[in-house]
Amino acid sequence: MAPFGFVPDWLAPATVRAWQTVRIGGVSRSPYDSLNMALHVGDDPAAVQQNRTRLFEALKLPSMPHFLDQQHTARVAKFSHPAKMGETPLLADAAWTDVPGVVLAVMTADCLPILLADEQGGCVAAIHAGWRGLENGVIDNTLAALPVRAQALTAWIGPGISHDHFEVGSEVREAMLDGRRALPVHFDAKGEKWLMDLPAIATWQLNRLGVGRVASSGLCTWSDPARFYSYRRDGRTGRMATLIWLY
Repeated sequence: MAPFGFVPDWLAPATVRAWQTVRIGGVSRSPYDSLNMALHVGDDPAAVQQNRTRLFEALKLPSMPHFLDQQHTARVAKFSHPAKMGETPLLADAAWTDVPGVVLAVMTADCLPILLADEQGGCVAAIHAGWRGLENGVIDNTLAALPVRAQALTAWIGPGISHDHFEVGSEVREAMLDGRRALPVHFDAKGEKWLMDLPAIATWQLNRLGVGRVASSGLCTWSDPARFYSYRRDGRTGRMATLIWLY
């Protein structure tokens, strides 16, 4: 189990770099132990900043990552400059850039991190996609913001809560189906609840919009407490970061 994380396994062009953090290798104390990337979850801000610095140095990043103020919206931010220390995060749940050296980041602890890159290596994007984001159309808005056709993109879906551990109420299922953001096959009944398949829904949405090459990590945050934070499992916990940039 490597500290800091791993490189996503997907068909990205040579000009694209990406990284998925795990919860190992940082300085945060329980229940945020140890590589918590989030400032908004109650962790010591000094520990989070040290974790971010450790990651920056270990990966030899070209710049500090642009973190977002994620609120399960469908907002997409474009970044054309490297992040600055102390910069106020933009309210958005997706980001894209076509400038080399600009590092994008999304934070998750059950929601899906989704990375996009065009086949020519000219632009990249990162998406934070929980069920509310998928229902709000965050994938649609991100694809609409990019300067390339969806058919020219390749995607990676990172660690998130799996179908077997993601129970939702009927109101969530109805919202997704009524909004045509999912299909009945993406839900299985469990008593009065439903098991919802977030990775399958994200893959279906990407395919429906024209992204044909979608690789999924197949990793479940809930069932792997040694490597991943999970809000559903633990409640008070940290966040992983998923990074992408042009080289």
